[in-house]
Amino acid sequence: MLVLARLVSGHRTAWAVLGGTLVVVALLLALLPSGDDEAFPPSGLPDSSEAAQVTALLDEFPSADATVGILVWSRGGAELSSADLAAVDTAASALAEQSTTPQAVRPQVSDDGAAALVAVPLSAADVEADVSGTATSLRDAASAGLPDGLRAYLTGPVGFQDDVSNAFAGADFRLLLVTVLVVAVLLIVTYRSPVLWIVPLVVVGFADFLAGRVVAALAEPLGVTVDASISGILSVLVFGAGTNYALLLVARYREELLVRPDRHEAMRTAVRSAGPAIAASGGTVALSLATLMLAELSGNRALGAACAIGVVVAIAFALVVLPAALVVCGRGLFWPFVPRASSASPSADGSAAASTHGANAGHARPRQGFWERLGRGVQRRPGRVAVAAVAGLGVLCLGLGGYAVGLSQTDQLLGDPDSVTAQRIVDDSFSAGLTSQTIVLAPTAATDDVVRVVEGVDGVASATPGEQADGLTRVDVRLDAEPESDEASATVQDLRDALHDDGGPVADALVGGTDATAYDERTAASHDLGLIAPVILAIVFAILAVLLRSLVAPVLLIASVLATFAASLGAATWLFTHLLGFPALDTSVTLYAFLFLVALGVDYNIFLTTRAKEERLRHGTREGMVRALSSTGGVITSAGVLLAAVFAVLGVLPVVALTQVGVIVCIGVLLDTLVVRTVLVPALVFLTGEAFWWPSRRGPSRARGSTSEPLETSI
Repeated sequence: MLVLARLVSGHRTAWAVLGGTLVVVALLLALLPSGDDEAFPPSGLPDSSEAAQVTALLDEFPSADATVGILVWSRGGAELSSADLAAVDTAASALAEQSTTPQAVRPQVSDDGAAALVAVPLSAADVEADVSGTATSLRDAASAGLPDGLRAYLTGPVGFQDDVSNAFAGADFRLLLVTVLVVAVLLIVTYRSPVLWIVPLVVVGFADFLAGRVVAALAEPLGVTVDASISGILSVLVFGAGTNYALLLVARYREELLVRPDRHEAMRTAVRSAGPAIAASGGTVALSLATLMLAELSGNRALGAACAIGVVVAIAFALVVLPAALVVCGRGLFWPFVPRASSASPSADGSAAASTHGANAGHARPRQGFWERLGRGVQRRPGRVAVAAVAGLGVLCLGLGGYAVGLSQTDQLLGDPDSVTAQRIVDDSFSAGLTSQTIVLAPTAATDDVVRVVEGVDGVASATPGEQADGLTRVDVRLDAEPESDEASATVQDLRDALHDDGGPVADALVGGTDATAYDERTAASHDLGLIAPVILAIVFAILAVLLRSLVAPVLLIASVLATFAASLGAATWLFTHLLGFPALDTSVTLYAFLFLVALGVDYNIFLTTRAKEERLRHGTREGMVRALSSTGGVITSAGVLLAAVFAVLGVLPVVALTQVGVIVCIGVLLDTLVVRTVLVPALVFLTGEAFWWPSRRGPSRARGSTSEPLETSI
């Protein structure tokens, strides 16, 4: 770190670093492919899942290249007139011209007479090549010449695929614009300068742009598919983490400028002091994200690879480019509150003695600030504070009583796109499972027995044998349940159990299709959470143990972060259920929220406890924690509020999963910043005293009230 500090803070080397960075970034942007985000990626199931096996085997069937667009006509619940039905017949004739099987395009009218439906078989390859064009063509044909008040809606695989693609249309720009605006406003408020915010924002912006290109270039070699949702989370994470690291570095740099007339020397000390904590916290986040490469779901692996790369790029820019840019720009960046060196001198170990908040204070005993008063208040009653904080988190955990995972197809998008509206009409007027797709592949010799078993399962509306290939017969099964709902998942499991329990050739039948795929994705997501969560905790423990040279501190810090996660998940679950109307969490939300909250929550604990460890060498554990809270309280709180706001930006996209991730992480970061790191962790340190750093050893204690205590020895 010393070599890096000298490199980025030198009179000439700082310029060289900036020039070299511009050259390297320009070369990478010119040489690396830009890549195209997949707005609607294929299922990420492992090959071992039953649904994935069915998908692979279906490639050999004649209808392998077939999909369907489902058109629904409705008057908002009123019965369709004869003129309406005639218009539907005319539209069906027009739709048949676009179908691969024109004779199959026939209208169906619901029993209540309130809706009509047409299924249009299409070529999957043609749809994949132009989803938007196909959907527009179907809607135009279905809507032409309709009587007043009659509306046509597109749903089914084509409709949902088009609506998901539209949800992400322009997502990168909208997300980037809102993120930049939020970060800019919060940086201006934090720095109280109309100039300073520009430098970190530009640096982080370059980091985000470069990270996107690096991820796009490495996606194929890493065997992952980066879709629009992953790109959105990547951008939010790079901006959030990058500006967090920038805030912490700038705060330490400003602190050093208050006591050092040479800004180059001030930056060198700032990088040496804050750099290890930034590198350790960023490394914790990157390694935690990398554990997703162990996941079964390819979407989880893609998120882990992309975001780990993004965090590494953010760390590099925060520790290399940002210090050089700040030094080159000079003290004037802080205008109108330009920090000037006072008569105070730096302490023996190079850290500043002046208060972070005092611009030119030269008093021997500066007035206590808010954070020092808070720290001393917690120090007086650590037991009560700890109990109150834990009780508050416990109350929020009560929301976990409504915790559920798995959204139906209509619950996955915000608002009322065509596909969702049409599915609701189908649910009300037809069978809820009419637009779903459940497929059983049966050994041809046992087809009749398979159909018998399938029809005997509760929740199955019909089972129809169809085409054959390679000794297998496709049986199309219609369920009573809404597509991808809990009821559909339960029926899929019952189907598998019934077929496998029947024995003989029937037991070799496989259940797949969209409902089975959704069920297997939930199962795989649960497996991923159970596998990856302990690995993340082990990584965090190891990094904290090495960084703090303690075995007790990591346990307490991890426990506090887990409490934050549980409380934020409980609070968000209550919010989703009672205010936002989400019946459950999306499949991967719990894992993503755990990952971000544990990794990012440990970030702030690292910044606080490393400073406490530094202050402990001169002032002892309890006084050192008070001084650490006083020094870092303001900047860490600002960083936490900024990070929470940045993750909340995910809510601008009409996708429930991203909104849920954003809300949970936002709540968790605010809890961690304002409650756990501010009062609970200091209270735990005050309660445990020197035991917090066990097994690090210290020499004989000085008299009580001494401002200097012997240095610790390594483990």
